Amino acid sequence: MHIEHVAMWVRNLETMRTFYETYFGATANDKYSNLRKGFSSYFLTFPGGCARLELMLMPGIIDLASDGLSQYLGLTHLAMSVGSQETVDTLTERLRRDGYTIAGEPRLTGDGYYESIVLDPENNRIEITV
Repeated sequence: MHIEHVAMWVRNLETMRTFYETYFGATANDKYSNLRKGFSSYFLTFPGGCARLELMLMPGIIDLASDGLSQYLGLTHLAMSVGSQETVDTLTERLRRDGYTIAGEPRLTGDGYYESIVLDPENNRIEITV
């Protein structure tokens, strides 16, 4: 068994697609649209064949905007493995230069992960790990 995909409601479908393509090498499928419901989505596939990410947009979805720094119950972050400590550091610095919030500097955690935490364009927490 494995996780096939995780879905995320978003405010701006194209901005979010571009973020994950640009910084994490995602490839989007063709945009799916259901005009009757006003629903649109992309499935993003990442290098290495890990679980996909579905980005979804539809009017009327309740916006529980978060600052990304506060914790709350429910799904709280995505962890993206980039292969090495050097890549964690390099990608974190690239995201910082490009204006994204670094919520956690690169570090070795108590449970043995080397990671940083960045906020995506809609303040979702992304752990960048080895």
